[in-house]
This record gives sequence, structure tokens and C-alpha cells, in this order.
Amino acid sequence: MQGTKTLKHHDELMDHMATTLGADLDEAEIRGVLPPEERSDMLLSCTNCTDPQGCEKWLKVNPAADAAPGFCRNGARLAEIAEELAQGLV
Repeated sequence: MQGTKTLKHHDELMDHMATTLGADLDEAEIRGVLPPEERSDMLLSCTNCTDPQGCEKWLKVNPAADAAPGFCRNGARLAEIAEELAQGLV
């Protein structure tokens, strides 16, 4: 089981990555694009990242982006969420 500090750190990283890609995870949940249990699964996946320091560095130099770095375990899903929100599919 992940510690509270680890979960909080990765929650912040995941939220920052989502924002960088144009996805508001809270809005996605409200609109039904992102079920709460999927968000929890994404967070757990993030905690298994092999390069959180690389993520932090990437986020510092990329305030906005169309795609996450290749090592991001949730990058493709975050991009899908951003696209769905932008298109107003829900």
C-alpha cells in the first residue's frame, strides 16, 4: 500500500500533467468523462511511475503540451479526457 505522502505527491503530479494537457480532472468527473474509480486507478498507476523526477522536470519546462512524455503511464488517457472535454462530448 502506498503511503499518504506518496499518494499526495503523485496526485499533484497527475493533476499538473492533466492541466498541462488541457484536462481538468474535477470537471471530467462532474461531466461523467472520468468515473471516480478510474481516477483512483490512474493515481495508483502514477505511483508506480519509474521516473517521477523526470516528470517534475518535464512539467517545469512544459506549461502546456499536446501530449505527455512517453514515460507517462496515464498520458494517453489524459489526452483523451482533454479532447473529450474540449469537444463537449459529454
